[in-house]
Amino acid sequence: MELWFTEKQTPAFGITAKIKQTYVSEKTDFQDLAMVETEEFGNMLLLDGMVMTTVKDEFVYHEMAAHPALNTHPNPKKVLVVGGGDGGVIREVIKHADVEKAVLVEIDGKVIEYSKKYLPEIAGKLDEPNVEVLVNDGYMHIIEHKNEYDVIIVDSTEPVGPAAPLFERGFYQGIYEALREDGIFVAQTDNPWFKADLIQKVNKDVKEIFPIVHVYGCNIPTYPSGLWTFTMGSKKHNPLEVDETQIPEMDTKYYSPRLHKAAFVLPKFVEDLTK
Repeated sequence: MELWFTEKQTPAFGITAKIKQTYVSEKTDFQDLAMVETEEFGNMLLLDGMVMTTVKDEFVYHEMAAHPALNTHPNPKKVLVVGGGDGGVIREVIKHADVEKAVLVEIDGKVIEYSKKYLPEIAGKLDEPNVEVLVNDGYMHIIEHKNEYDVIIVDSTEPVGPAAPLFERGFYQGIYEALREDGIFVAQTDNPWFKADLIQKVNKDVKEIFPIVHVYGCNIPTYPSGLWTFTMGSKKHNPLEVDETQIPEMDTKYYSPRLHKAAFVLPKFVEDLTK
């Protein structure tokens, strides 16, 4: 018998994958967690019925969450990742030689545990000596650590359940205060086809706090609509003023020095959401 999983990305639209086997299906203290093997995208992490990452296309999200901000900041010594228990963003962060310490704050320890077991190619750098992993509330961590980080990356799920507070204006204000005087933050801000209102709201909120704000995009086939956005807020450094010739070539599959500024060129209907 064939087994298929469908994520309902809207009440009337979904994405479907053929399942080879189910490794884990349990309710944690925070959410429904499943780890499955799909025929097309390999192992896949699901939270509350939503695709979080897959072995086949994970590199797009994780590289684009990390490298645009880290290659905009001239000296990112201390970096915080909020959420991101699968470890993919941390893996990309510590590719930067300037990073002396990377801190991961994930509220659900089960995400870390099962990612290490079933997604080792993604979570394999969580035990590196310059990485600190905390199972804690990222919102409270932000509030309790003022003027401490050079770059903060918010790797959250969609704005439901435990991730809902991570899309509120108060959280972005807390991030501003947790950053040093020339700090940069970036957050995933979903897709413009089904969540246009979210992109507009986040953009408005962040512009009220940070002097420099830009939205950029990438293509992730297993995420809703495939077209994904990130919003970057910066106190001083502008990602569009970076000298691309000074960006080092890295061990990546999606991000490159040529893509750095190109990612900020948005389709007109997405650009309109940021005005």
